[in-house]
Amino acid sequence: MSWFYAFDLFGVAVFAITGALMAGRKSMDLFGVLVIAIVTALGGGTLRDVILGNHPVSWIGNDLYILVATLAALGTVCWVRLTRPINELGLLVADAFGLAVFTVIGTQVALAHQVPVSAAVIMGVMTGVAGGVMRDIICNEIPLIFHKEIYATACIVGSLSYLGLSQLPVQDDIAAGLCMAVVLAIRLAAIRWHLALPRFHLLDRGDRPQ
Repeated sequence: MSWFYAFDLFGVAVFAITGALMAGRKSMDLFGVLVIAIVTALGGGTLRDVILGNHPVSWIGNDLYILVATLAALGTVCWVRLTRPINELGLLVADAFGLAVFTVIGTQVALAHQVPVSAAVIMGVMTGVAGGVMRDIICNEIPLIFHKEIYATACIVGSLSYLGLSQLPVQDDIAAGLCMAVVLAIRLAAIRWHLALPRFHLLDRGDRPQ
């Protein structure tokens, strides 16, 4: 098993855990937990593959993706019920690792289909964040990327970094590792210091100063 494949499965497991926890906060039954976990873990990659015409999509061609997501979700349920809630900070850090992995993988897959630079960046970001957006929408929440610390922006910077390094005489494994580190560093810094983009707040007419 290559490190690339291992990291991909790690990202699936991490995002499945975040999906299971969200389902738990919404008091869903076990089927709901599995659905939300799988959508979170595989939604971004599925959307990317459909848009790029990459068939069959990753989890259809390999049962291990569904298996890992399912086991991660069930393991989360058992852990929370039998021991104690998962540490929120630890989960955010793990989520940052998954985000970094999926961003680079999405960019690599897009480049393999010889798409323009802008499309490669979009595919990288989509792979990283789309599953979480689907999770939040299904659970009737404002998607995390729209109102919390820097998230999608880290993906954009990481994807652009990979595209830049791919034009230099740098081994692909090294370029991928460096770009994952970029995404991870930005995301962890945002969590640590609560960094966020400026917010747009539209005042009602009655709220405006006279």
